[in-house]
Amino acid sequence: MTFSALGHRCRTVLAAAFLALTFASAVAFAPAARAQEHDHAMHEHAGHEGMNMPAQPADPGAAAAEREMRLAWKKESEANHHIAGVLVIIAGLFILAEPAFRQRFPFLRFIWPLCFLFAGIYLLIFSDTELWPFGSQSWWYGLTHNNEDLQHKTFAVILLGLAYIEIQRARGVLKAAWAATVFPVLATFGSILLLFHQHRSSMGGADHMAHMAVMHRIQSEHLAFSITGIAIALTKGLSEVRFNWQSLFAKLWPVLLIVLGVLLVLYKE
Repeated sequence: MTFSALGHRCRTVLAAAFLALTFASAVAFAPAARAQEHDHAMHEHAGHEGMNMPAQPADPGAAAAEREMRLAWKKESEANHHIAGVLVIIAGLFILAEPAFRQRFPFLRFIWPLCFLFAGIYLLIFSDTELWPFGSQSWWYGLTHNNEDLQHKTFAVILLGLAYIEIQRARGVLKAAWAATVFPVLATFGSILLLFHQHRSSMGGADHMAHMAVMHRIQSEHLAFSITGIAIALTKGLSEVRFNWQSLFAKLWPVLLIVLGVLLVLYKE
């Protein structure tokens, strides 16, 4: 590949990544802005009401039910992260092993995108069990009234999109140059969106200090996921470009994929 062609390819990847970053930021900040406006309005309302209403004692039964509900959300969220992490680790290991066994076992090239496919299907179905068919809440209501539900399904769609494109590339059906940019773009989009992802199990609660500690830990973990995800997107994009260091990046991005999987397996709220 000539220097001009290499430069053009890199510019294309960077431009696509910039568009993904812009779109992800817009999607992420919009719910936060709405939530801030809502919280401000509720604070003013509570201030006016508080001047005339005495503080009411908390209902022990309601508090216990809320703790039980948050514990269930916590267990569900941790299980989802851990299962996704195991699949990501398997994907990374098969990517590293596939070149050595490519001639004898050509089907191995399909394993890692199938891991993404299974992770996407699992997240799409099991990420929010208050939705039908596990719960009574409709998907339309959940996706339009709960930002966490919407983000979970967005992550699922990203995984399914990555799986479809990479399976088609492994089959040799999809050979267009743009297909190589899909993974870096979607991975960047998902990584940026992670920075603004919140969990219901960490929101509210009577113990303010414990609540803040959980929120800080989750934000730190999501930051680690996001940084690793952006590094994966960058190295995967560079592994598709023919230049002297291509083989290095071809080995580096699955290693980072394994690192991300380990971080997901160690996730705790």
